Amino acid sequence: MTDAPARRRRADAQRSVDAILAAAHTVLGARPDAGMEEIAAAASVTRQTVYAHFASRDALIAALIESAGAETVGAIAAAGLDTLPPIEALQRYLELGWDLIRRHPYLLSTALSRNPPGSESAHAAGTGHLERLIERGRQSGDFDRTLPAAWLAAAVIGLAHTAADELRAGRLGADEAYAVFAESAMRVCEAAR
Repeated sequence: MTDAPARRRRADAQRSVDAILAAAHTVLGARPDAGMEEIAAAASVTRQTVYAHFASRDALIAALIESAGAETVGAIAAAGLDTLPPIEALQRYLELGWDLIRRHPYLLSTALSRNPPGSESAHAAGTGHLERLIERGRQSGDFDRTLPAAWLAAAVIGLAHTAADELRAGRLGADEAYAVFAESAMRVCEAAR
């Protein structure tokens, strides 16, 4: 019988965490420098409850980034990119990555653009998949063989950041930013046309 209250507490805690993350997604999307009190109010919990689950604002942001990254890594895995020809797989990877920005615009915020400690694993997983995809394209002759796959992957990620910066600054719209990003990424990899 003692397991039921413990399970109920765990379920209540998970509901609180889910509410906090959902509120943070919304609040930080609108006001990137919003504080924990604002997020707590939007989640209908106390500030103490937020701090009970997330020791700091950076910890909360890391959890948001980790969640968004895990969602994208899951979408990449579900897309079956390893079964597609390398050029098509790269195009699909770029679409999925840009969709992350569309679904989670708070990631574009200057206040949130640095990855706080604890948010590295999802980023590393996505980058690792890109590097493997590029290496497969190099081996097949679809991508540039003279530069290392790790370098090309880093360049593609850098282009994504630049496109996001242009979008954030209002110099490009979302569709235009994606178009120049995707075209530039394909050129960097010297994808055979």
